[in-house]
Amino acid sequence: MPRLKFSGSRLFVLDTNVLMHDPTSIFRFAEHNVYIPMVVLEELDGGKKGLSEVARNVRQVSRYFNELMESATEEEIKRGLPLGNSPYLPKEERTDGRLFFQTTDLATDTLPPGMMTSKVDNTIVNIALALQQDNQEKLVTLVSKDINLRIKSRILGVHSEDYFNDQVLDDIETLYTGQSELPADFWESHDKEMKSWKEEGRTFYQVGGPLVKSWVANQFIHLQDGSNFTAIVRKVEDEQATIELCTDHTSPSHDIWGITARNIEQSFALNLLMDPEIDFVTLQGPAGTGKTLLALAAALEQTIELKRYNEIIVTRVTVPVGEDIGFLPGTEEEKMNPWMGAFTDNLEVLSPSQSNDDWGRQATQDILQKWLKIRSLNFMRGRTFINKFVIIDEAQNLTPKQMKTLITRAGPGTKMICLGNVAQIDTPYLTEASSGLTYVVDRFKNWAFGGHIKLHRGERSRLADFASDNL
Repeated sequence: MPRLKFSGSRLFVLDTNVLMHDPTSIFRFAEHNVYIPMVVLEELDGGKKGLSEVARNVRQVSRYFNELMESATEEEIKRGLPLGNSPYLPKEERTDGRLFFQTTDLATDTLPPGMMTSKVDNTIVNIALALQQDNQEKLVTLVSKDINLRIKSRILGVHSEDYFNDQVLDDIETLYTGQSELPADFWESHDKEMKSWKEEGRTFYQVGGPLVKSWVANQFIHLQDGSNFTAIVRKVEDEQATIELCTDHTSPSHDIWGITARNIEQSFALNLLMDPEIDFVTLQGPAGTGKTLLALAAALEQTIELKRYNEIIVTRVTVPVGEDIGFLPGTEEEKMNPWMGAFTDNLEVLSPSQSNDDWGRQATQDILQKWLKIRSLNFMRGRTFINKFVIIDEAQNLTPKQMKTLITRAGPGTKMICLGNVAQIDTPYLTEASSGLTYVVDRFKNWAFGGHIKLHRGERSRLADFASDNL
């Protein structure tokens, strides 16, 4: 039986993990064709049960497949299903590519003797190799999130690539930092026709000049000339920007729940955390930069003292660094307690007593029970948070879809804080460029009610700083 010849310039063979990672991946290859081996369908069938994000993605992929072939004949399926017919794609994203399923045995005898064809990965490589031999005028590419499978493919002469469509940026170094240092001659080039005024004790300036075009809403600007000038951009219109002088939280007179900022970046972070007009804040930086401490201090100040929020909600992804400790007994909060050590440690720092006596420990527990609630991500769907201060820790381990699920839980009066370090990702197949934290930083960077700061300088201890720099 003659093997099928494919039209189009390229043919992409998709690994199972690509579909599990992004159900819409079949639509992301423009005018090129997509090929699904039968073993991939078998693996998808085995992963469809459960309430995990992966299981949901698998079921969504199956729905896409069913929608595409619902009215197709057997012959049309063999010729390839047009992907542009999908009702799930916006008009501007319509594709001319076709979706092919494996309908014949594609075996080659070119695999090394040690590679067992009974293994799924080896079978997929074997299929890609056979397709390449039968379509030598086209580039056949195996797309996989599994680096070892890509290595095998290249050794055997099959072109392979990672799945790039989920990556927010090509270079993580270009990710928005939330601040900009001004040149020394800033006022000389930007003070023409400058206006200044005060509203409710806050000082505003309206400035124009060449740098204004590069600013975004809620970006911090500062001068390093000894003047301690720091401001936040409130609005940019045409070539004019409205900026507001920042509160200097490095000063003890502007402490938050007894905490003062130790550097300018922490002061910027506290400005965002304490601003009632900003609904969404992201703090990104290495361990020891104070992300959790600052977020908790701001949460306690605004919930207990200022009464802006009626409760603090804390959650995080339960991805272990080492071996999983297994089943945990108890209620939802009791199960989450082992994952919340960072918050417990910081609450002890923020508690009224710095001693190790029973009263200090009891005060911490009272705060935990009355004001701070620990919730699992597994039970977030369908919830709505009203007048809550929500802290999402370890946000770098969330996928963009999970991040969207969490953020859309926010109701009226709720403020959401995402904390994380994209250099410490523990979720399989998630990278710095495709992390949910990177995703929201990039998408919210010009929103008038959102803010972001990247923290660089560690403030935990001299031991931690030295270890971070040298180990």
